[in-house]
Amino acid sequence: MTADVKKETLGFQTEAKQLLHLMIHSLYSNKEIFLRELISNSSDAIDKLRFASLADESLLEGQADYEIRVEVDKKKNTITLSDNGIGMTRDEVIENLGTIAKSGTASFLESLTGDARKDSQLIGQFGVGFYSGFIVAERVEVHTRKAGEPADTGVLWESHGEAEFSIEAKPKETRGTSITLYLKKDCKEFADDWRVRSVIKKYSDHISVPVLMAKPPAPEGDDKKKSAKEAEVEFEAVNEATALWTRPRTEVSDDEYKAFYKHVSHDFEDPLTWSHNKVEGKLEYTSLLYIPARAPFDLWNRDMSRGLKLYVQRTFIMDDAEQFLPMYLRFVKGVVDSNDLSLNVSREILQQDPAVENMRSALTKRVLDMLGKMAKAKKGDDYASFWKQFGSVLKEGPAEDMANKDKIAKLLRFSTTHTDAEVQDQSLEDYVSRMQEKQDKIYYVVAENFNTARKSPHLEVFRKKGIEVLLLSDRVDDWLMNHLQEFDGKQFQDVARGALDLASDSEDDKAAQEALAKESEALVERLSKVLDAKVSEVRATARLTDSVACLVVGEHDIGAQMRRILESAGQPVPESRPILEINPAHPLAHLLDTEQDEDRFSNLAHIILDQATLTEGGHLEDPADYVSRMNALLVELSKA
Repeated sequence: MTADVKKETLGFQTEAKQLLHLMIHSLYSNKEIFLRELISNSSDAIDKLRFASLADESLLEGQADYEIRVEVDKKKNTITLSDNGIGMTRDEVIENLGTIAKSGTASFLESLTGDARKDSQLIGQFGVGFYSGFIVAERVEVHTRKAGEPADTGVLWESHGEAEFSIEAKPKETRGTSITLYLKKDCKEFADDWRVRSVIKKYSDHISVPVLMAKPPAPEGDDKKKSAKEAEVEFEAVNEATALWTRPRTEVSDDEYKAFYKHVSHDFEDPLTWSHNKVEGKLEYTSLLYIPARAPFDLWNRDMSRGLKLYVQRTFIMDDAEQFLPMYLRFVKGVVDSNDLSLNVSREILQQDPAVENMRSALTKRVLDMLGKMAKAKKGDDYASFWKQFGSVLKEGPAEDMANKDKIAKLLRFSTTHTDAEVQDQSLEDYVSRMQEKQDKIYYVVAENFNTARKSPHLEVFRKKGIEVLLLSDRVDDWLMNHLQEFDGKQFQDVARGALDLASDSEDDKAAQEALAKESEALVERLSKVLDAKVSEVRATARLTDSVACLVVGEHDIGAQMRRILESAGQPVPESRPILEINPAHPLAHLLDTEQDEDRFSNLAHIILDQATLTEGGHLEDPADYVSRMNALLVELSKA
């Protein structure tokens, strides 16, 4: 169908306007990034055509050699990038270049810090790399035609990067896309052949498609009598033009690995580490896996695009092949190239292919080994950085990957009472090495935030006895501990769940606890009657030294943190009531025990219960009732 010949002027989407303004006026600290982004987009367009042509060879239009051309014109002060990739239709041009909602632009804008250098690093990660062209250009033209469509369906898009763009029909004999940047006066350097060559070598040497530029002219006087044919412009590849993962590791430099990572991830920071591996035998495949330094903006969106770039026999098949790694490793970037899958493989076929399951198992172990090696390195800064960015995601592992539960457990890091520091830097191996002689459990407490965990009344007896406790406050922690029952033969024990039984207690300690329970039977009975509708049980406790009371979760009841998560998600929560444990040695408990006025006793009992709830980070069902009781008590005390 022939494109409409009418030239139209359309407005950018609101977020696109904001983004363009940002590109033009703020993100100028590293101008050369535009070239890397545009070349990367051209490479992706060629990969898409490679894949589409497997099903329809006619899309190649008799031209199966792929290339990206970069041409500079000093006189016109322009730079033009052309590819013979998949190209775009008129509607796709409008959707991709005028409306970028699906690229996560709103989230991009929300993530900006105001620091131009840091913000510029987010460009590619949010899929808005095309707009980086406006960092150096005052005007951008895009001439494109979809592969397999007639020449007269070509489309010309043009914009000055302001509120609007124009689009019109313009025939194009060859498939693909050509982008011409009319450079700003202060960006003339990008119309210089040698400057552009150096940028391409720096950022795009690893691109498997040849990036061509015109050969530099021969010095004058070498041969003044040139034929017309000899005078034609000759092009040469500027980049290595070999798929990096197919080269031997010994022939790839660290800088090349880093550059390739930035290509596949659209990240501007170097990765923390990587693993390049070739497997031969029953299965033959090559993998190149990277651990990023920074979490992407949509890490917690479990529906986000994730996974590895999949190639079969060096032919691009798909982006985001999520079948090769489990969800809890969704932050890993890289490529996998298989010789054992068919070229027409689909996502549905991948889910059923036994070879994929074997590769998934091996790749998962490789990633965990990479992390283990990083964690054991003498310089632990990289792993500390990794944990800060991705630790909460890795904590999903024990629930999703039973086969590698032990490996994952060794990689986990926690805050503990050993340091009382909020930073999560203590491993379970560290904890076990410090366990007391008779200690047979790994103790932990779960709370809404670190300070609530650190100040939990449940820790009082543990601090008194010098027993270390893990301080858990991530949203995923309750879920984690439900699936991580033991480590190194030691069972985990929630200090706020069930009856407290310390193996380190002496016979004298146990005798004292029994005596305490007997002496406080009357107080416990009175409290049970008054609070019957709000708690499942009241009992005396020896776990408290400074607090008057605390709440305990029943042995088989859902934890407070998990309850809050389910409630906030609108999920049904099983009915349960907490256990109130009272410290008979506390002055307030003594005051209760001697109180004769039943109304006054009831008010004090409810105040103590509400305070125990608040101490746990919980929310009161009736805050006004609590305030009323407290005010009445304060007025009474002021009259005394």
